[in-house]
This record gives sequence, C-alpha cells and structure tokens, in this order.
Amino acid sequence: MQSTARENDAVTGRVLVVEDEDDIAALVAMHLRDLGLEVRHCTNGESALQCALYERWSLLVLDLTLPGRDGIEVCREMRSHGCYTPILMLTARTAESDRALGLETGADDYVTKPFGIVEFVARVKAMLRRMEYLRSQPPRAQRVLRVADLEIDLDARAARRAGFGVDLTAREFELLAYLAQHPGRVFTRAQLLDQVWGLTHDAYEHTVSSHISRLRGKIEPDPAAPRYLLTNWGTGYSLASS
Repeated sequence: MQSTARENDAVTGRVLVVEDEDDIAALVAMHLRDLGLEVRHCTNGESALQCALYERWSLLVLDLTLPGRDGIEVCREMRSHGCYTPILMLTARTAESDRALGLETGADDYVTKPFGIVEFVARVKAMLRRMEYLRSQPPRAQRVLRVADLEIDLDARAARRAGFGVDLTAREFELLAYLAQHPGRVFTRAQLLDQVWGLTHDAYEHTVSSHISRLRGKIEPDPAAPRYLLTNWGTGYSLASS
C-alpha cells in the first residue's frame, strides 16, 4: 500500500478498525489519527461485534477475512440488531460477487487490498462528512416521495414497494432518495458519485453502477426490465417520474 503526507484538514469521530493483519491495521490507524480521529483496533469478528453493538462509533473499517466470525457475519449481525454505523469494508477478494455480498449484507462501501492510502483516506473523509451533513439537517415535517407503488420516506430513511418494506443499506437509500428528489432527471455516474458519495475521481464510478444494479434487484418487480430506475444509454440514470 502506498502512503501519503499527513492530512491537515481534520475530521472528528471514533473509528473501530477490525483487521487481523497488524501491519495493515497500524498503517490504517496511523492515517486515521492523522485526520484527527480516535481509533480502536480489534483483531477478530467476535470482539468487533461486541464493540460495534455496545459502543458508539462514527465508522467501522471492517476486514472481510477475519478469524472466527468474518466481516460478512459481523456486518449482517450489526444490521440485524438495528446498528447502522457506516461500514467501510476491506477485502483482498477481487471477484465482483464477493464485493457485492459485502454491500448486500449492509456495508456502505469497500476498498480492495492492496489499496493506496490516498484512496482509503478519501473514502473515509467522504463517508464521515456525509454523515455529519445528514446529522446537521434540521428536523422537518415528514416527507414521503412516491413513484407509482414505490414510497421513499426521507425522514424515516425507509423505502416501501407495494406496501412492503425494502431492506436497503445506508448508501443504497441515499442514492435512491437523491434520484427520487429529482424525478425524471438523468444523472451521469460522475454526478451521482459527487452528490451521494462526495467523491469526484472517475476511477470509482463502477461503485455507482454496482449500487444501481443492487437497488434494481430490491425495488424492481423485474430487474431485467426496470420500471423505476431507468438507464439513459450513454448518459446515466434516472428515477421514473410517475
């Protein structure tokens, strides 16, 4: 992994790093502390799960491959207990199915080992600033957006189709909500990456496509013939206006 100069623009919060390789954990923790973050390190899934469920964290950096409970199990257990702390998953596996499994079980984003520290720091900062923005918004009257039988409750951060709840990760909901607030408008992957993830580097645009694919699997009656999440070939994506 590549290292970088110390960061000057600090963010705040507590991060739990769950990584059984000590050298990687030490490097990650050093750069998180350079950002002004408090860091704790766990080396296995069982202790990580206890820390995650019974303490408050701004972010979990979670390795996929761990002794005992692996990262997928930890992620799934957290979400099943109603713990929605943002999760950045680390994985040495490059298969799309492995990355998709992590996101499907509730991770918000991932980086693949070996990763550059510049990329890692950018992902962390984007996730923390996004959560800080959401927390800073004043309470409003209930806002529910509707497209046919699809409902997006912006305040409860919940989605329903045909009256049934749709199980979305935090990032999937944010992507769906952003599109729903601009019905019929086509956004490029770069625009969605900037507005939803807070990232501007086009190397991450595949993340948008994979989230669109998973959202279709959850909200579309037939994902192969989408009614809600539409593709404008050569341009980008939109949510149907009716």
